[in-house]
Amino acid sequence: MMIPVSVFVTKAGSLQCGGVCSKGSFRWSILLQNLEAEITEKREDMGKDSYEAAIAGLGKLLSEKGDLEAVAAAKIEQITAELQSTDCKGFDPVERMKTGFIHFKKEKYEKNPALYSELAKGQSPKFMVFACSDSRVCPSHILDFQPGEAFMIRNIANMVPPYDQTKYSGVGAAIEYAVLHLKVENIVVIGHSCCGGIKGLMSIPDDGTTASEFIEHWVKICLPAKTKVKAEGSSLSFQEQCTNCEKEAVNVSLGNLLTYPFVKEGLMNKTLALKGGHYDFVKGSFELWGLGLGLSPSLSV
Repeated sequence: MMIPVSVFVTKAGSLQCGGVCSKGSFRWSILLQNLEAEITEKREDMGKDSYEAAIAGLGKLLSEKGDLEAVAAAKIEQITAELQSTDCKGFDPVERMKTGFIHFKKEKYEKNPALYSELAKGQSPKFMVFACSDSRVCPSHILDFQPGEAFMIRNIANMVPPYDQTKYSGVGAAIEYAVLHLKVENIVVIGHSCCGGIKGLMSIPDDGTTASEFIEHWVKICLPAKTKVKAEGSSLSFQEQCTNCEKEAVNVSLGNLLTYPFVKEGLMNKTLALKGGHYDFVKGSFELWGLGLGLSPSLSV
């Protein structure tokens, strides 16, 4: 006896019934539908389990249903291959940036049309911020700066070199633009915990020899901080010295800012303020202090 039902695999990989087939095929159609439900569940579980576990589960499913026809076995093999292929692809940088921008556009850009419309006309930030390039210490996240609030300079160990039109013209150009053209009211230098640049500075041999092309030469900008920390804390552990140097290097950078004539002039005219900060992402704390013609008491949050 023939029953009007058959089984086939669509392009999308789903199982459907149609046409005419035997009672035996009808039994297979029901079995395959149940199988597809289990396979779908395996796919949904991928968010919680590794692909190895999912593949093992499909293998077990195949062994438990040893009488499956070729189409069902092929289905499992197909999905197994897809799972392996997905894992082998690994991290996709283009996809990460794409999804990141889509999220930004949907959740921020499109929800704040007035803000971005105003920013299209120009910028008037109140802050200029020197921060480390370290991926863990983005100032916009730490201090909740919104677009247009802070003019950023990020480099190794958040250092400000002294005025030099040849050696450090890039940094000088940024400071000049921020102070004279954008009219920022605050320059903030922010250090942070576990800074690799400061550790590198503290690790430079006393004879001054270096083992890198650029890094050690750059961090030597704050060599006075290292000298002071080692002199005042010779009994401290290396880690403790590094922590102290993270803050002292900020003070050296604040002092270096005073070598820029337009910065010093702004400070004297009280149109510009200099501040130092230290973010400890281990403890989740932030310390802030000011610089006039001397250091002011710090504020800890």
